[in-house]
Amino acid sequence: MRGQRTGRLIRIVSKLLTCPSRQFSVTSLADDFDVSKTVVSDDVSIIDEALQVEGLGRVRVDRGRSGGAFFVPQVSRARREAFLARLAEVLSKEDRILPSGLIYYSDILFNPKFTWELGLILASDFYDTRPDVVMTSEVKGIPLGMFTAQALGVPLAVCRFRNRASDGPAVCVHFATQTGDVRAMYMGTKQICQGSRVLVIDDFMRGGSTASGMCQVVREFKAELVGIGVFLAALEPRKKAIESYSALLRLDMSGEGARVSISG
Repeated sequence: MRGQRTGRLIRIVSKLLTCPSRQFSVTSLADDFDVSKTVVSDDVSIIDEALQVEGLGRVRVDRGRSGGAFFVPQVSRARREAFLARLAEVLSKEDRILPSGLIYYSDILFNPKFTWELGLILASDFYDTRPDVVMTSEVKGIPLGMFTAQALGVPLAVCRFRNRASDGPAVCVHFATQTGDVRAMYMGTKQICQGSRVLVIDDFMRGGSTASGMCQVVREFKAELVGIGVFLAALEPRKKAIESYSALLRLDMSGEGARVSISG
């Protein structure tokens, strides 16, 4: 139905942001709002400009027969650095230091105010890899993986450290930890298809054993690993169980206290 432009803009934005990467036909939008395709195209241009100014991303338009307008996460450098700098400052506080070279960050990852933005940043970093599914491990990786998957418009697959009957049939892999122990990791067979493009998301990496285990799961499913994104990675040990990954923040415990900084 025809309405004022302000209301139409808000409704189009809500469609684009609640369903990232999903294409909305310009023709269908024009029919829904009882306006011409030219008017909708102008609206999309206004929305695209506004989202870029906010540093959230942009709206692309596929001109093909089956194409349409869709939101692409593309966090600006300024917004990214300002947000991560605030987190680094919070995580560097003395009261967050835990035994064994760890810091407390659960309150960050279980707060949607933070994980929504972190997911958008990770989605921006890996958007061009075109993943079909995001993979993470329980427990603290789940909110980070979920918001990344939501921003990419793909499902989330969760690796578990013990099998649950409610997950149905599962594949099990064994991987070595930094201490030399061997752990098991399970992935339900219904979560990933053979040939899927998989983006691995990890909340914390010290030696990289958990991420390495997830990579084994990807190989076991005969899927394709397209990238590994990490929220917080420790500087030590320098040699990780995996060679290639991208971390948002770095943890340095070599001096007095803990120092968290933006990964460069």
